Amino acid sequence: MSRSRSRTGDRRPAGPPALRTPRPDTLSPEETDEVRDLVADWLPLPDVAERLDLDIMRVRRLVADGDLAAVRVDGVVQVPAAFLVEAPGGHGAAPLPELRGTLTVLEDAGYTTAEAVRWLFTPDPTLVEGRPVDTLRAGRKTEIRRRAQALGF
Repeated sequence: MSRSRSRTGDRRPAGPPALRTPRPDTLSPEETDEVRDLVADWLPLPDVAERLDLDIMRVRRLVADGDLAAVRVDGVVQVPAAFLVEAPGGHGAAPLPELRGTLTVLEDAGYTTAEAVRWLFTPDPTLVEGRPVDTLRAGRKTEIRRRAQALGF
C-alpha cells in the first residue's frame, strides 16, 4: 500500500479520505423537550422506509448522505415527517428535495443535525410561511439557504 504525507508530516494511506457516516445526534433531556415541542410529527426509520417504499438500509443511506436528517429522540432514531413530501407523479413519498443542500449549508455553518432540525422548525416571524421548513416545502429554498449561510458568519 502506498503512503503519502499529510501537511503535518504524518503518514497515512494514499487514496480518498474515508467516508464519514454520521450517527444521529442524541439529545439531552432538555434538548429533547425543546425539539419535541417544535416538531409535531416524528417518524421512526421503519415508518420512513415504509412511506418511501424502500428497505431500511436505503433509508439509513439517505440519512448518511444528508438527504434526510434523523435525530435520536427517547432512544429511537426518528425523522421529522415534514421532511417527506409526495413523490413526483403522486405515488408514495420522497425526501424533501430542498433539504439536502440546506442541511449541507447548515453543517458548513457548524450546526449539528439536531441543531439544524431545531433551526428548521423554529418559528420565524419574518418568513411568510412561519418556519424555515415550511418555506422549503413552499419551494423557496434560496431564501432559507441564504439565511442559513449567514449563520456561519
